[in-house]
Amino acid sequence: MAKSGADLTKGNLAKQIFLFSLPLMLSNVLQVLFNMSDIAVVGRFAGSVALGAVGSTTILVALFTGVLIGMGCGANVLVARYFGARQYKDLEETIHTALFVCLAAGTLILAGGILFTRPLLLLLNTKEELLEGAVLYLRIYFCGMPALAVYNFGNAVFSAIGDTKKPLCFLSAAGILNVALNLFFVIVCHLDVAGVALASILSQYLSAGLILAALLRSKKEVYGLKLSALRISRHKLGSLLTLCIPAGFQYAIFQIANLFIQAGVNTFDATMVEGNSAAANADGLVYDVMAAFYTAGSSFIGQNLGARQKGRILKSYLISLAYSFGFGAALGLSLVAFGRQFLAIFTSEAAVAEAGMYRLTIMGFSYAVSAFMDAAIAASRGLGKSLIPTVIVILGSCVFRVIWVYTVFAYFGTITSLYLLYVFSWSITALAETAYFIHSYRKMTSGAEWA
Repeated sequence: MAKSGADLTKGNLAKQIFLFSLPLMLSNVLQVLFNMSDIAVVGRFAGSVALGAVGSTTILVALFTGVLIGMGCGANVLVARYFGARQYKDLEETIHTALFVCLAAGTLILAGGILFTRPLLLLLNTKEELLEGAVLYLRIYFCGMPALAVYNFGNAVFSAIGDTKKPLCFLSAAGILNVALNLFFVIVCHLDVAGVALASILSQYLSAGLILAALLRSKKEVYGLKLSALRISRHKLGSLLTLCIPAGFQYAIFQIANLFIQAGVNTFDATMVEGNSAAANADGLVYDVMAAFYTAGSSFIGQNLGARQKGRILKSYLISLAYSFGFGAALGLSLVAFGRQFLAIFTSEAAVAEAGMYRLTIMGFSYAVSAFMDAAIAASRGLGKSLIPTVIVILGSCVFRVIWVYTVFAYFGTITSLYLLYVFSWSITALAETAYFIHSYRKMTSGAEWA
């Protein structure tokens, strides 16, 4: 069995993390841009109602895809740790078990999503004129969840062993297909919301097929998939579920809280809802650029934990935090300066763009703050700690947001008072998550075996 992949336990960390993060960043940005093309195409060629219908599903799409991304991150931690510790038997069992775990999660989301699409949209107070289009879009989109689960599994494996280029290539191919099909289905076939949903799931199955084929072709490597080894290891299943379920829930919990925010947005008129939908596209762009760095930090921490490189664990966290904060601040301020040009991608209606600027202005100054929260969560996950960070997220970014909606927002009733809850919830959660990471790091590295 060959051993390949990148060794993240040696070398200049600042340079390594940056170079490691670049393909991740490009992958994330491409994924966001391709998703944004759904909204841009319907907004430009199918009208504001179609734009509002697709845009009103953003929270639910992010909720369920976030679960699958989190599941992949949980698998990434164990794969990176076993790879760094050169425990190749454990590595093989973990990878093959993780495939079943992630695929099962995608299948469950597919079934549950199709069944409960309409009740969830009604719970969000989706506008009557947008409801049918939103239901249709989501039901088609959910059919791609198993493929999305497989892609995130493969992406987690390749990232854990230090290869972030292959997922980028596969996502690029799928994204090009997505844009081409968007234009074909909407402009030529006049399928509006159904067309962009169908384009999305077809591209997701392409990316899943490509990444799965790459892992199967790598069967001689320590991380490769082997048909003869496709089985669930009970021991590794427990370890994976312990990490994957809380990690998936961490990603989802932000969106669960955001459901209440979306419900608040939906109390305003359709123009404000459409403006919010257009401006919200910036969230994914900024978050995913920032995520590349703290995701890299988690992989570095996992490998260095396995190799017992104490100093590199803390440095990995600090460097990934610095990069994430810097890029978040730069992108946020750029959106404040060029927000109207950004919104013009999605709508040509001046009133919708004006409504979107309310969100972009506040969020542009706030994005960078989320780096302190997310970097600490990713670092704790790299140490194998998921449960307590999940509890902190529930309290700081879910319970707090719900309380804010029913107190501060209920009192002022303005869109500004609604958007400000993001930066306040991020700040509170960041303080607690950072304290927990520091505590866990000191506890894990204080024993004699680290000397």
